[in-house]
Amino acid sequence: MPTVPTARTRQKAERIRLQLAELYPAPPIPLDHQDPFTLLVAVALSAQTTDARVNMVTPALFERAPTPKAMMKLSVEEILGFIKTCGLAPTKAKNLAALARMLVEKHGGKVPKDMEALEELPGVGHKTASVVMAQAFGVPAFPVDTHIHRLAARWGLSDGSNVVRTEADLKALYAPEHWNPLHLQIIYFGREYCPALRHEQSACPICAWAAPALSASQRVKKPPATGAVAAPRRGAIKEPPISARARKTARSSSARER
Repeated sequence: MPTVPTARTRQKAERIRLQLAELYPAPPIPLDHQDPFTLLVAVALSAQTTDARVNMVTPALFERAPTPKAMMKLSVEEILGFIKTCGLAPTKAKNLAALARMLVEKHGGKVPKDMEALEELPGVGHKTASVVMAQAFGVPAFPVDTHIHRLAARWGLSDGSNVVRTEADLKALYAPEHWNPLHLQIIYFGREYCPALRHEQSACPICAWAAPALSASQRVKKPPATGAVAAPRRGAIKEPPISARARKTARSSSARER
């Protein structure tokens, strides 16, 4: 169940939406594709892989197999040859071969416009199905990737416990007509302004006012100023102990100087 949003949270959510709409009025789909099938394949390949990498490997794959029927004719090894630079490539190659076969045998070679049917396809989870529903068919959905999950928690729009809760909380905060653009806008904002690590909250256009104050352990640690001596870390290599003879020599030298 989603968290029941307070009036204050709703006001914050709407201000965030308006700011994102100003920054990204018409966000493009980051994965290159020509139709629902090529989008489905691209999204399936994007797990544990950057969109840029997917866009590098799919042109050759789609030239050879632009339809489920054409991909079904490729062996797993042939598919793997096209996508081998993607993360989890061996598993993805097996899934794409099985996915293409199921589309041909069960759906007449077409990508179904149905969430449950999409989730039944090999290698297609809820997020992938949601992306296809939203971006290929225009059906309101709110796919939650790592950027959206992180920012929703950072902005106090969800508790960050899991992606299922985040999706439910965001759907409760925003009207369905805003789900599809917000999905892309938050992703682009996360990539441009809101990295997971070493994030300067005060310099972020939204976190600067929307995120709760960070604790000392969450703040970006800055290097010491020039000339400053950092305190030794626990476990750091220590200077060797001074011998008794060296201490005696040092005291004698100090006495003569006085």
